[in-house]
Amino acid sequence: MEDAKKETKKDNGVPHIDQAQKELMQNLAKEHGTPIFVIDHEKIRQNYKEFRENLPSVQAYYAVKANTDSQIIKTLFDMGASFDVASLPEFMIVHKNIEKLPDKERQDWIWDKIIYANTIKPIDTLQELNKYKPLVTYDNIEELKKIKEYAPDAGLVLRIRVPNTGSMVELSSKFGADPGEAADLIVEAFNMGLNVEGLSFHVGSQCTNFENYVQALQLSANIIREAETRSGHRILILDIGGGFPVKYNKQVKSFKTLSKRLNTEFKRLFPSDMQIIAEPGRFMVANACTLVAKVVGKAFRDGKPCYYINDGVYHTYSGQVFDHCNYPVHAFKTGEKQVSAVFGPTCDAFDTITLSAELPELEINDLVYSENIGAYSHASSTYFNGFPPAKVVHINK
Repeated sequence: MEDAKKETKKDNGVPHIDQAQKELMQNLAKEHGTPIFVIDHEKIRQNYKEFRENLPSVQAYYAVKANTDSQIIKTLFDMGASFDVASLPEFMIVHKNIEKLPDKERQDWIWDKIIYANTIKPIDTLQELNKYKPLVTYDNIEELKKIKEYAPDAGLVLRIRVPNTGSMVELSSKFGADPGEAADLIVEAFNMGLNVEGLSFHVGSQCTNFENYVQALQLSANIIREAETRSGHRILILDIGGGFPVKYNKQVKSFKTLSKRLNTEFKRLFPSDMQIIAEPGRFMVANACTLVAKVVGKAFRDGKPCYYINDGVYHTYSGQVFDHCNYPVHAFKTGEKQVSAVFGPTCDAFDTITLSAELPELEINDLVYSENIGAYSHASSTYFNGFPPAKVVHINK
């Protein structure tokens, strides 16, 4: 087990599991069966520390939607993280970690440590949230009217639309007020007797174009100045959202490079007492999880070997569909590699993981794995065709 804690090897900056970790994964598969989704909590702690060390003025609100596993929430809670939730069930997952606190401490914790960052909320959710008084986002006048009626005690954060160019998952077409309307929406909220705490944006998930952040920060600074002048109220919180890139491949620039750019812009554009928060999800968990699956079928089709494994795009590989992220399939066994197809277990041809894996010749019951698969993967698993999601196995808790 100690060997498994060694620092992950890197190829051109891309993290890969080492031989000791491969042996651990195979042993875990023997113990628990397959498929298994292995969560390394020490890696999550390392990621949180890296985020805080590089962005010391930014409080990390983990985006629970990236991976909702309750043990991940506990690990980050113990590290001092705050949380970004997008539904009432996500809110309650976090809430379970603070149930033992006295009522007053629990309320203060929620006010300081949770943001409900989905700009559109059902009425019954607003009614339930109001008693907790968390931060909630909005981006249009109709949502503002709902908040006024059903959650008037919440603190408000206006989300604006910013460039998402070059991000793997674009969000600006669905969320965010037009920057030209932003100050009006803030002033209107104050006129309605609501309390606008801050401004937020999101540059898109897995953002590799760092200019998105620069443009968004400049827009935010301009809007905050205008809103404060017109309303007579201070805007105390800036939420820079998520998008912090994971090094899935060598083309992705480092988080340290982005951090230096962000720290410079923070100092240039905002007062020293501005509370800056962020919503990292992928960054915290992507490289902390590994999937291990088993070959359950083998064929030769269209001139190449085809392997059928007991996990697929309706399960842990769902991120290939919803997150636009590819997870290479690797073999534990060695041998001359050839281009191969890998399919999931369901009876749907859509359940195709890859048509171009480089694999040695595999046999039924051989194990394969995919690494860096912790974000937007297992959280979206279904029971399609009756196949259950991979079993979750925790290490280094």
